[in-house]
Amino acid sequence: MQQSKGPRRPEVTTVEIVGGPERLTVGLHDYDPAWATVFETHRRLIQDALAGARVGSDPLVSEPLVSEPVGIEPVGIGPIGIWHIGSTAVPGLAAKPIVDVVVTVDDITAEEDYLDALLAAGYELRVREPGHRLVRTPERDVHVHVYQRGDRAVTEYLLLRDHLRADAGDRALYESTKRALMAESWADMNAYSEAKTEVILAIKERARRAGGAGTGIGAGLSDRPA
Repeated sequence: MQQSKGPRRPEVTTVEIVGGPERLTVGLHDYDPAWATVFETHRRLIQDALAGARVGSDPLVSEPLVSEPVGIEPVGIGPIGIWHIGSTAVPGLAAKPIVDVVVTVDDITAEEDYLDALLAAGYELRVREPGHRLVRTPERDVHVHVYQRGDRAVTEYLLLRDHLRADAGDRALYESTKRALMAESWADMNAYSEAKTEVILAIKERARRAGGAGTGIGAGLSDRPA
């Protein structure tokens, strides 16, 4: 399998949200250990779906099913990755019952290499925006975020996840922030996600000072995890 030499085509320049804005209708649930099992099920499904697709020059790998913190994996070098991200990946943290998964591919513009396989596996396209694709289950309980290998957003997701796993104070702060926001009515789930940005940035800055990796703002704008 040959290494990609560059983008196969120009990247999209607009944000496409299939189906338009959606009202936030699910509330926070106490942490459920079953979320890790849901991730493992979808990790295997995604791995099987992409194993036969032309997604890059390296073998597929993903993290094992574990409950203890996992160090930030190098992004931009090495194999394609599949990781559990967002609040459902943090034991002890209340979360919306939506399991977020991030997948990296060699070329985000080459949708025929990965998107067709994910749709054939049963996922549905929700978001197409610069640098980011989001597919989800028809039940909307699993979101799969696809980025190009080396995208800083993936490092930021893992930075936040691992810090919240390790730091009880920031974990409690993040949960209290989410509970306060959930007391409001949100006509657009993305607006709820945006409202958490300030506290997320503060937590990530503390994570970097504590020795975590990553710089930059983070993920795409649409249907973000956590």
